[in-house]
Amino acid sequence: MTITEKILAAHCGKEKVYPGELINAKVDLVLANDITAPIAIQEFKKIGAKGVFDKSRIALIPDHFAPQKDIKAAEQCRILKEFSMEHNLDLYFEVGRMGVEHALLPEQGLVLPGDVVIGADSHTCTYGALGAFATGVGSTDAAAAMATGECWFKVPESMKFIYRGELNKWVGGKDLILHTIGDIGVDGALYKAMEFEGEAIRALPMHGRLTICNMAIEAGGKSGIIVPDSITEEYVKGRAKRGYTFYNSDPDSVYEEVREYDCSKIPLTVSCPHLPSNTKPALELSHISIDQVVIGSCTNGRLEDLREAAQVIAGRKVNPNLRMIVIPATQLIYKQAMKEGLIEIFIDAEAVVSTPTCGPCLGGYMGILSKGERALATTNRNFVGRMGHPQSEVYLCNPAVAAASAVLGRIGVPEELGL
Repeated sequence: MTITEKILAAHCGKEKVYPGELINAKVDLVLANDITAPIAIQEFKKIGAKGVFDKSRIALIPDHFAPQKDIKAAEQCRILKEFSMEHNLDLYFEVGRMGVEHALLPEQGLVLPGDVVIGADSHTCTYGALGAFATGVGSTDAAAAMATGECWFKVPESMKFIYRGELNKWVGGKDLILHTIGDIGVDGALYKAMEFEGEAIRALPMHGRLTICNMAIEAGGKSGIIVPDSITEEYVKGRAKRGYTFYNSDPDSVYEEVREYDCSKIPLTVSCPHLPSNTKPALELSHISIDQVVIGSCTNGRLEDLREAAQVIAGRKVNPNLRMIVIPATQLIYKQAMKEGLIEIFIDAEAVVSTPTCGPCLGGYMGILSKGERALATTNRNFVGRMGHPQSEVYLCNPAVAAASAVLGRIGVPEELGL
């Protein structure tokens, strides 16, 4: 079996499961945010559930429109708070403790290798970087799981993506996944478990792995997953709140498709409007001027991402024709970035630094685009109107390219700044 099949088999009490099989599996964690949880809570009440299956296994995180941007957002967030108080939930993260959910939960040791995790948010697939089966579900499935501790799945077929060789300078996890989505398309892995491996993956630090699995959904994937190893162990051993299990894929596992990539040929990559699959080398886009740069989100708001951006922009200024918004993904990341002087670097460069929030990624707030404006962002989606006006444009890239472009006033690369 593949790692995905082994995890699902263990959670549904079977020795073996097969792609296409319908199963009911126990879940280790259910999560929802201030957009999706209110619907789940409504459905939870509608089915007559008296209590949650485990008050330590349900995470409610107000991160999309929080800190509350308007009355409607405040009312949504209040629903989470009241439900959490009513059911005495351990994992309710109020503003000041919260962060962008998919950065916060791994950081807090709440999602772990071998877990089955469902979230009422499509980027729940992020946790596959830890060797977990993690996938987004609808709010009604989340409601049922909050009550029963179980969820139904169709066991997905698996695709394997092998990355060979060494990465070029400034190239990271974001470029690998953008390149892959550009290769297979936004439906190229529809309902498949995307398994990432190869020497380039094994050498990749955890933040790069989290970025890759985060965007599996942008290729239509049911999940993204990386077989855990010593880097995984190093990441989880000091933070895990409970036990965990390392699974792997058998050598004779069956894959629906296997694709291989030579990393020496993968350049700094940008996704152009209006699909993540519309990729081009960053060097081919130097004629594209921009109005806004966003560094943050569940894709690239981690400490290492901020370090990379700060390394590029240190001692330089944001181009006067654009604005740059930096959003550390959690309070802990924010605090460490302050200690390391990263926040000061961004402010000296005349960028804005925000409290943790999903904010502009989904067109929520903290950086909405007007008609005709263009943003370059380290976020994960660039659909029509994703960051604001339907006639605005969003380009996706890694933090180094974002920072270099903020200085240049157009899409560019760090080498143009002599880096």
